[in-house]
Amino acid sequence: GKVPAGSILASAPSNKNLDAWRESGCRTTHCNLEVLQESTLVFLATKPHVLPGVLQEIRPAVGPHHIIVSVAAGVTLQTLQRLLPAGTKVLRLMPNLPCVVQAGAMVFARGSGAGDGEAALLKNLLSSCGLCEEVPESYINIHTGLSGSGVAYVYLFAEALAEGAVKMGMPGSLASRIAAQTLLGAAKMMLESGEHPAKLRGDVCTPGGTTIHALHQLEKGALRATVMNAVEAATNRACDMAKD
Repeated sequence: GKVPAGSILASAPSNKNLDAWRESGCRTTHCNLEVLQESTLVFLATKPHVLPGVLQEIRPAVGPHHIIVSVAAGVTLQTLQRLLPAGTKVLRLMPNLPCVVQAGAMVFARGSGAGDGEAALLKNLLSSCGLCEEVPESYINIHTGLSGSGVAYVYLFAEALAEGAVKMGMPGSLASRIAAQTLLGAAKMMLESGEHPAKLRGDVCTPGGTTIHALHQLEKGALRATVMNAVEAATNRACDMAKD
């Protein structure tokens, strides 16, 4: 809601990719250069292997007034700056899927040509989509392993929670709703309290109670080590993709 739909111009090769933009009231085109001519803030949301060709196409139209934001995974600021005119204001953004329900987790890094004003503008605009933090570029691949891929880890855990309840006799649809609300509530408490998760976990446990018995089983299954390994594996894969 921070930008009127009519002020947004989206470009894509096919009409299929533009239908959702039109339905939202945005203007559309098949000409990337038209976007540069009419817009100051330009988001590049292409597949990584497509981006170099797009940058080559738009390079002649990029001026000092433009702010270029890349959402392409694995394409570094160094590469972006090399393929655009010297001094271009470039930022690299990595969102995650829950941005579509305005509960995303996003990080961005700025190139050498982008200043505090450009960073503040991007953060302000994206705050309506969830949490948005500026980080060193080296954190972006870690963010991919933690949050980009991490959404899937949470879905797997939610599925397991619900299936445990189904095993004990609760209907599946009810179990899934309660599992989702449990995750939502726990996350909200982490964000709003600012407490370390270990402290909040300890607050739930009572001596000899249900929670500590359950946590013992999770520890025997090496849940924490397995999740840490998952974040490491996804981060390493993101690093490898950036080298390809």
